[in-house]
Amino acid sequence: MAPAEIAREYRAAIDMAQWADERGALNIGLSEHHCSEDGYLPSPLILAAAMAAVTRNVQIIVAAALLPMYDAVRLAEEMIVLDHVSQGRVSYVLGIGYRPVEYELYNLDYQERGAIADRKLEQLLDVLRRASEATAMPRVTPASFTPGRPRIMWGGATKAAARRAGRNGLPFFAQTNTPGLAESYAAAAREAGFEPGQCLLPSPEMPSIVFVHPDPEVGWQEVGPYLLADATAYAEWNKDANRPTVSLSKGRTVDELRAEGGAHRVVDVEGAIALVKRWGRLPLHPLCGGCPPDLAWTYLRRVADEVMPALARQGG
Repeated sequence: MAPAEIAREYRAAIDMAQWADERGALNIGLSEHHCSEDGYLPSPLILAAAMAAVTRNVQIIVAAALLPMYDAVRLAEEMIVLDHVSQGRVSYVLGIGYRPVEYELYNLDYQERGAIADRKLEQLLDVLRRASEATAMPRVTPASFTPGRPRIMWGGATKAAARRAGRNGLPFFAQTNTPGLAESYAAAAREAGFEPGQCLLPSPEMPSIVFVHPDPEVGWQEVGPYLLADATAYAEWNKDANRPTVSLSKGRTVDELRAEGGAHRVVDVEGAIALVKRWGRLPLHPLCGGCPPDLAWTYLRRVADEVMPALARQGG
């Protein structure tokens, strides 16, 4: 994408956040990726700050921030400032990442990523704790807006990730519902003296990206290439990672992606209502795969103009 196109996508994302906030959206999720051919999204905290500045109610979750690629003290300061800008509406899922090229970019040893994450997580939590306790200098200032610190979870797809969350007393946000993750998390938490917290294990049957069109056939023709661009890029990044995750697709054509009925969906209004009733949410990704803003807006507005009123009529 050309620089002007990328700038339009970022501006549209901020405008869409404000629009969604005014219409009662529950949360906005931002990911972190480096060395992406389309420029998506190396600095989620900056985009989160821009979105926080134009919204008042919606929760913003950075999922995931790749902790090994941050200086822990600087990250703590930025999290605290963003906590004040948003008045406590930004939370974080931290992770270690799974792409060697990202570690190469930061001159980090990919084989040592677990040890790097452990060291930086311990430092980050300690820095945030000392800020809230207002102990002797030096310490980061100010203390966070949120009592204690901003909400932090640990994310991942493996038992090692579950154990890292548990032994640090953090909630765990898994990438799918692999057997044994919940047990590994709870055991590690109790061994470290913590009561196990929230453990989120999303089902692979739950879609991650939904577009709504009165005729899904036409919808797939319009946005299918962008959904495929997203799916194939993510699959390429994960090809050597050997990790289960809900949003992976094996589809290599639009027709194959559609036939999967997996993470990427185009549904009509009734289909959208059915998803809300089953999962309690409708995950939208209007700019998915570089979808042009003008086209993305038509799909986003359709949810507010057609899905939400129909859901209200049905008592949803």
